[in-house]
Amino acid sequence: MSAGAMDFLPFTRPLIDEATIAGVVEVLRSGWITTGPEARRFEDALAARCDGRAVRVFNSGTAALEIGLQIAGVGPGDEVITTPLSWVGTANVVLARGARPVFVDIDPVTRNIDPAAIEAALTDATRVLMPVHLAGLPADLDAIYGMSARRGLRVLEDAAQAFGSRWHGRPIGSFGDLVAFSFHANKNLTTSEGGALVLPDPALAPLTEKLRLQGVVRSGEDGMEVDVLGGKSNITDIAARIGLGQLPQLDGFTARRRALAARYFEEWPDAPGCELPPRDPGGNSNWHMFQVVLPERIERAAFMRGMKEAGIGIGVHYPAMHLFSLYRALGYREGMFPHAERIGRRIVTLPLFPAMHDADVSRVCASARCVLESLS
Repeated sequence: MSAGAMDFLPFTRPLIDEATIAGVVEVLRSGWITTGPEARRFEDALAARCDGRAVRVFNSGTAALEIGLQIAGVGPGDEVITTPLSWVGTANVVLARGARPVFVDIDPVTRNIDPAAIEAALTDATRVLMPVHLAGLPADLDAIYGMSARRGLRVLEDAAQAFGSRWHGRPIGSFGDLVAFSFHANKNLTTSEGGALVLPDPALAPLTEKLRLQGVVRSGEDGMEVDVLGGKSNITDIAARIGLGQLPQLDGFTARRRALAARYFEEWPDAPGCELPPRDPGGNSNWHMFQVVLPERIERAAFMRGMKEAGIGIGVHYPAMHLFSLYRALGYREGMFPHAERIGRRIVTLPLFPAMHDADVSRVCASARCVLESLS
């Protein structure tokens, strides 16, 4: 079969089973479709996976991050240290709080934030350390939490891509300070759109609930009070029901992703200059993405066009965000974070999702070999 006749293989595709679809239909028929009993059930189920810690859910991972910053007391004049190699929402939420995102470079092997660079960037204005677990591989949490303890800083883990990942055998979210997850359509567990925040203290749950729904507290039959400025970021019961259907399948999803990643390592063409992700022998990653860094001689856009012509979707996750105009206006410029800039220019995301077959990986690798050879 020619490439043109083959089905298009996207870089990701959610897997929603029929039982979950039927459950969503039941919610729609129930008459209660906004935040309600399904959202509470979803929070309880998430808490069970996070070693009993308090969890509150939202309509996006971005909302979880922003409310995490509010809980940490971040405001004008504060600094939040993070990585430039992430979805731009990581830093946008800092600006939304009136604070300054302080970018530092990455470790070129793990592609996660470099703890040594964090140490060098600390100032009296630093309030929060915000590591990102890129592609599901956890950042060095031992170093980061050690630093936070020594300096009296809060940690807000951007674990948007790390639900189901582990650190030294412990699930991400089951320990630490504030941990924000995303359940966007491309995540390992999806609610179509959604997110969650794991709290270090259950006493913070009432404040979190107020912040996600206009600061409102109800009492009695008709009592209502507002004593804090909240927003509108509550999840629907429709989305929560999707998440409840996904949760029992998560371990199977992760196992399949790990098997597919192992096959990529076996079959990826031996192309000089291509950099594969670290193999993760400790089994910490949930393999949210399998990302390759192309050699300098290969134009990324041309590689992506060639793969698209072969019926294969390729993603870019992510350009180094400090080079966006919004952040250049804050004084960031090219050359400040060379590792993040180089990888941000060359990185591509290959197809990886549980419904893929082993033959799909073989097809991706064979097509990549042809495209790389044609562009060399």
